[in-house]
Amino acid sequence: METIKVDNVTANDLPWKIIYDASRCTMCGSCVATCSFRAIKMKVERRRTVFSEGDFPEPKARFSAVPVISQVDSIRDYCRGCGMCEKVCPNDAIRPERNPDTRHPIITRCLGGDSIKRGGRKNLEGSTRTLDTIRVGRISQMTDPSLDAQRHTFDLLAPFGRILPPGKLPFSPNKDNELVSTDAIPPVNWIYPVIIGDMSIGALSWRMWEAMAMATAYLNEECGLPVRMSSGEGGVPRRLLRSKYLKYTILQIASGHFGWNRIATSMPDMIEDPAGILIKIGQGAKPGDGGLLQAGKVAAHIQAIRGVPKTDLLSPPNHQGLYSIEESVQKMFLSMNAAFKFRVPVAIKVAASSTSVSVFNNLVRDPYNIVGGFFLDGIDGGTGAAHEVSLDHTGHPIASKLRDCYLAAVSQGRQGQIPLWAAGGLGKTGDLAADAFKMICLGANGVFSGKLILQMAGCVGNDMGRCNACNTGLCPTGITTQETQLVHRLDPEKVAQNIVNYFLAMDQEFKKLMAPIGNSSLPVGRSDALISTNKAIADRLEIQHVC
Repeated sequence: METIKVDNVTANDLPWKIIYDASRCTMCGSCVATCSFRAIKMKVERRRTVFSEGDFPEPKARFSAVPVISQVDSIRDYCRGCGMCEKVCPNDAIRPERNPDTRHPIITRCLGGDSIKRGGRKNLEGSTRTLDTIRVGRISQMTDPSLDAQRHTFDLLAPFGRILPPGKLPFSPNKDNELVSTDAIPPVNWIYPVIIGDMSIGALSWRMWEAMAMATAYLNEECGLPVRMSSGEGGVPRRLLRSKYLKYTILQIASGHFGWNRIATSMPDMIEDPAGILIKIGQGAKPGDGGLLQAGKVAAHIQAIRGVPKTDLLSPPNHQGLYSIEESVQKMFLSMNAAFKFRVPVAIKVAASSTSVSVFNNLVRDPYNIVGGFFLDGIDGGTGAAHEVSLDHTGHPIASKLRDCYLAAVSQGRQGQIPLWAAGGLGKTGDLAADAFKMICLGANGVFSGKLILQMAGCVGNDMGRCNACNTGLCPTGITTQETQLVHRLDPEKVAQNIVNYFLAMDQEFKKLMAPIGNSSLPVGRSDALISTNKAIADRLEIQHVC
């Protein structure tokens, strides 16, 4: 028998244990076949059976070989708790169970000599979410007329693009007292107040990306909801760039500039302008870090789109050559506007931080009037790959920083001129409409969400350490992988249907929240409609405290 040493890795060192009942198992092999992490295997155990055949006890021993399912003890191929084995087992013979005694964070660093990387959201247990302490408390009954959510017409539109104040609108009356334009007006697209957040075609499987694109097109063409999706960093397929559906896509450029050569060369063939350009400076899940796409997910089509070999793809933490906010306006905004001949709004995305208000104040004073939006991403945002220490220990909550930016604009009389979009853990409880509505009342023009979209597709990861292996390219549901066998587990038509149905339900919920406060359009900045059961939160956000 092989000698076992006390410092060997065992199941009790790992974050999940496999609970297996051999008496129920029929050895169909479904669990082993479905485990994309290779965390379980078939093996043969030697069993000893004691028996007696005569009238008097004469113990005898019989040995037999029994096939069983066994957990792999490895820091590379270990169980992530996704539960796919339990899902496919016809006899409920196997399941993962969380191990409270895990030593995984220690032994991984000791044996690997490298920082732990993973996807998902932060795993540290936090206190009650800020948004969960907030309620819609101003109900129009006798003081103001409330609206009928079922019969009234609502205007659920948010601006993407620079909004000029009345005094700066380039209109003047002609001799017939008709208003005529005397100068160019910044482009503005009025879109649905929830954007499908930026997730790249490298981070997601091609089927997941196709499902989001199908859902976006259907919501626009058939449902009349002007929903937009962001491409994420890394470029998009040429067939999308040359299709009429490009008008529903916000193209993102980030510090790595991946995929932008293909976009630039496709411009002469574009029959539609994109919905907008989003320049990503940072993201909430890993502020101060650039993008990270590990080599395991850099498939052939990703190499072609991004123009790179099969290797880890890391974006710099900031755009090279930009050393001030003013330079970012002059160089990036002006160049991106010029590239599309000032027909497409250009916005910036930053991670929420203590300096966000300074950035926003400088953009609000942009003399060119070409900054089309300020996207603010908070600490609870998700990511396809990051260093765990960044995910868990860096970043800024979104609610207070959004509120600071909005009040800074109000103090200058410039609110609404640069649309504010916010994200970072919105929809964590599955109810995105309520979270979005509260953020809008705090000053946001709209929100964007990514992780929730993946959960609509069947993502089994959660904020308590379950799965969160997006970085490995071994996603058991086929959402964040490029492995052909795993990708085909995902039904893009079913996923698209789920996304469409969720947006239709969310649209109803928006109206059910707007009607009681008497608003037929988005209540941007209507903090008087909100109350909080937490005094510290109420004071910080300048809303009413109740008990």
